[in-house]
Amino acid sequence: MSYHIVIPARMASERLPGKPLARIGTSTLIEHVWQRAQASSAASVVIATDSEEVLEAAGSFGADALMTSAQHPSGSDRIAECADLQGWRDAELIVNLQGDEPLMPPGIVRQVAENLDRHELASIATLCTPIENYEEMINPHAVKVVMDAAGYALYFSRAPIPWYRDGFGEEEQWMPSMTGCYRHLGLYAYRAGFLQRYAGWKTAPIEQCESLEQLRALWKGERIHVAVATQVPPAGVDTE
Repeated sequence: MSYHIVIPARMASERLPGKPLARIGTSTLIEHVWQRAQASSAASVVIATDSEEVLEAAGSFGADALMTSAQHPSGSDRIAECADLQGWRDAELIVNLQGDEPLMPPGIVRQVAENLDRHELASIATLCTPIENYEEMINPHAVKVVMDAAGYALYFSRAPIPWYRDGFGEEEQWMPSMTGCYRHLGLYAYRAGFLQRYAGWKTAPIEQCESLEQLRALWKGERIHVAVATQVPPAGVDTE
């Protein structure tokens, strides 16, 4: 199996402007993420940015990088442009490693690519982890996912799903043993041909409502396969 990694990196983060170039120790955030990608088994790693500053920084530590439009509404749209510029064939696999995940385990980067490779009906593959506490279940920043019996996503939401009608709603009623409660990890693998379709679609109403780009694919009837991650990644960087 062969796959590429694209790291989308934009400077206009609402909660932490200039985030890709924020320093963690002696390196920038984007360099830490690139190092995680390099430690995987990807055939290539590319940083896709809308910033000359990020492009220059990437060159300074030896990364391949390219300029993309500043108008993209999501990271997936940016990666679609990158795939087109790189001339990748429709069947090639591309992993979206978000530019604010400096501690992402390389093993699960490969896992998400393998997940897509094994499921020919899926246009996207992604990962999840079990939710084990009430605070995480009700936190809107923790995206929840519900899957069918074959592991294909039924829906993603910032709300608590599934909702246990007769045994959920108060913290004292929450039990980790409740099945089917999973947090979505923002790590995706796509087929390059799907990305070209995705970029041609308008944002979907449910995508705008939840601010979740993967809902555009479900809105259009595409299938997303979800596997439980073999490792739980540490938190990404959202704020100073």
